[in-house]
Amino acid sequence: MGQTLAAMKPIVDISSLRAARELAYDDFREHQVVGRLTKQLSKLSDQLLISIWNSCDLNSDAALVAVGGFGRGALFPYSDIDILILLPADKQYFEDVLASKIEKFVAQCWDTGLEIGSSVRTVAECISEAEQDITVRTSLLESRLICGKKALFKEFESVYEKTLDPKSFFQAKLAEQIQRHYKYQDTPYSLEPNCKESPGGLRDLQVISWVSKAAHFGNTFKDLSLAGLVTQRELTELNRNQRFLETLRANLHLLAKRRQDVLVFDLQTPLAAAVGITEESSRLASEAIMRRYYWAAKAVSQLNDVLLQNIEALLFPQESKTTHAIAGEGNECFIERQGVLDITDPQLFQKHPEQILRTFLVFAQTSNVKSLSATIFRALFNARQKMDSQWRKDPVNRALFIEILKEPEGVSRAFQLMNRTSVLGRYLPAFRRIVGQMQHDLFHVYTVDQHILMVLRNVRRFMVVEHTHEFPFCSSLIAHFEKPWLLVIAALFHDIAKGRGGDHSELGKTDMRKFAKDHSLDKADTELLIWLVAEHLNMSQVAQKKDITDPDVVQAFAKKVGDERHLTALYLLTVADVRGTSPKVWNAWKGKLLEDLYRVTLRVLGGAKPDASSELAQHQEESRAKLRLYAIEDSAYENLWKQLDVAFFLRQDAADIAWLTRHLLDKVNSEIPVVRARLSPVGEGLQIAVYVKDQEDLFARICAYFERHGFSIWDARIHTTKHGYALDTFQISGSNLVDEGGSYRDLIQLVEYELTAALQHNDPLPSPSMGRLSRQSRTFPIQPRVHMTPDERGHYYALSLSASDRTGLLYVISRILAKHQVSLHTARINTLGERVEDVFLLDAANLSKNPKLQILLETDLLEALGA
Repeated sequence: MGQTLAAMKPIVDISSLRAARELAYDDFREHQVVGRLTKQLSKLSDQLLISIWNSCDLNSDAALVAVGGFGRGALFPYSDIDILILLPADKQYFEDVLASKIEKFVAQCWDTGLEIGSSVRTVAECISEAEQDITVRTSLLESRLICGKKALFKEFESVYEKTLDPKSFFQAKLAEQIQRHYKYQDTPYSLEPNCKESPGGLRDLQVISWVSKAAHFGNTFKDLSLAGLVTQRELTELNRNQRFLETLRANLHLLAKRRQDVLVFDLQTPLAAAVGITEESSRLASEAIMRRYYWAAKAVSQLNDVLLQNIEALLFPQESKTTHAIAGEGNECFIERQGVLDITDPQLFQKHPEQILRTFLVFAQTSNVKSLSATIFRALFNARQKMDSQWRKDPVNRALFIEILKEPEGVSRAFQLMNRTSVLGRYLPAFRRIVGQMQHDLFHVYTVDQHILMVLRNVRRFMVVEHTHEFPFCSSLIAHFEKPWLLVIAALFHDIAKGRGGDHSELGKTDMRKFAKDHSLDKADTELLIWLVAEHLNMSQVAQKKDITDPDVVQAFAKKVGDERHLTALYLLTVADVRGTSPKVWNAWKGKLLEDLYRVTLRVLGGAKPDASSELAQHQEESRAKLRLYAIEDSAYENLWKQLDVAFFLRQDAADIAWLTRHLLDKVNSEIPVVRARLSPVGEGLQIAVYVKDQEDLFARICAYFERHGFSIWDARIHTTKHGYALDTFQISGSNLVDEGGSYRDLIQLVEYELTAALQHNDPLPSPSMGRLSRQSRTFPIQPRVHMTPDERGHYYALSLSASDRTGLLYVISRILAKHQVSLHTARINTLGERVEDVFLLDAANLSKNPKLQILLETDLLEALGA
């Protein structure tokens, strides 16, 4: 390729630049040598810039300087071409002579199609800007003269070097890195990571280069090795992982044909093909490339920690010498230095492998320690061969592992570090198998190992006093739970068998049983843990897909749970699990459903038999008590309650019954639709009640209104009174109006007015307009499923739907039900990220009489879901 490019004419216009770039791209696609590509692209851009510079007669008056990545001479296919036009200090000369020339230069760059990011400054202005902005300071650190006045550039270099304080630069870059990591959830394990900015990405390697260059420790990783800051093994790891990440980034740019640094789902498979990874029988090519990425990012994160610590020790020698002993028996080998845990002997783990797990126990026990030292990171890597089957079987290590789990504080931090250093995977081989394991279910946003650690963290947060405000009920339960550390083990094992094929809940039981036996857990605890792994999905499925006001549903669930200990453990694990999938999956309504199921099941386990008449009396009495607070006498709502059957009172909370009664007691036979809204009592969003004479397409009409305004329906409870009125309640959230900066309180009157008008006018239903599938759904499509079964009494049919989510989906479903004149009893809307799993309870009147109607309904629904 070099000879082919050399044979080309000099780059003097954008067409010759593009032709030369294409030759470089073709060579890269064939050989995947990323260093050659980025250097060549920089040289080609240099040539065109020099040509334009010379044509504007600027050569002897100013300097053209490359900065940032372009200054490093590492230009990616669609990266910014950042330049600095360095001016002499004479402002009058600039205004009289240079201003028009520079304006012409910048205009010609854009006219030729060269997309530049330019700044025009004097040396003094550069220094002033750098002092105020760490980004500018960093960009100028990598400056390189392209052409122009050399003396001016030398002056800039000299002044910049004198004013650059390595210590303050280091502290600013460290603070900036912490903020950047936080922006990306402080994990490299998201399913669509940014290969440049995410933790473990290229930016973490660049930070090492920047702070070492500013401190004059070296401009390359090899320089750091020669200076004794990097071992030979670390140098190899740095270069190998940098090449890999840069290769991914260059391929991403070429595949997307634009600047693209996020490894989005739809580019992962072509990216794998570009680097030569093919699909295997047991693993998709996209899974293989992402697994390689996660291992690289994990290594980069660790190397970043090690090298920044080493550089910091040299920059702040006095502080690094100050150490403190770690109190406690068996901790003689550990010290604390500036918030970092260190060891007194670099060969400690080689001599005493049992001290490996003690490291993380000490880390959890020492609250002022925030990280491990570079010495420990290196020692753990060098001791990896010591972490073998004999090490895993050592009774001392097994006791230490259980001791870590039992610690009152620091457990989740310790496990995160154990995973980062690969100690957790070496101690639990089953866990090692799921490190970097992708999840294509469209609602988990992390790899399996990271999800497990998120669930473990959530369980631990229930135990920490400072976090009791988040989930007070969970915190109260776990405070009275015997051996709460067992729930940490359950979190660690609940998804450990994913990716093996088959039911991971069943496969995980074997791993759980082996762990319990190896660690000498008693029979009752072992049984509980195995049961939790097997049943960890059960409670969320019952709460979100079944009618928990049905005594039979509760009785069956209580029978499966067996006792209060199992119920409480399952509830706490379920809340932690759902919260650990994705920020989009958890909401207050799901929390309420789970808590309601817990409470009603607990009553059954306590000996209370599900009794509709006693439940009815209790709900009504509690509702009356609340109504009396508003000075409403029982006789005022007697006519309304006569029209409501037992099912209504059983399915509604007392507070909801009282709220509905207050607004409807004098509107029992209203000819005008009644719509009332309030802030949802269970969390974000609104609760909306609709009371109107029943009509076949009512649910569809209401859904059309919600759809038009971008509301998401969490729950719908449909009820028909004895005198033919619909009394429907909805829990909704999200709105175009809220997204634009409004609040739910502002929407209450608007929704009441507009929805009332929509129900009054009775216009023809609008045509459905299904939104486009998301990127994730197109990449990992879900086969739509429709399943309809009658209940045991023959009163209702349960309709279960599963499909990729999209705007307008619920409205389309409601229109199909209206078209076939099928009445809806209740709707449970369950959105799991990009997937929906909705359950509708349909009136059996028409369906049981006409079997063909069932087939027609299912066919229409499948066609709509797959459209």
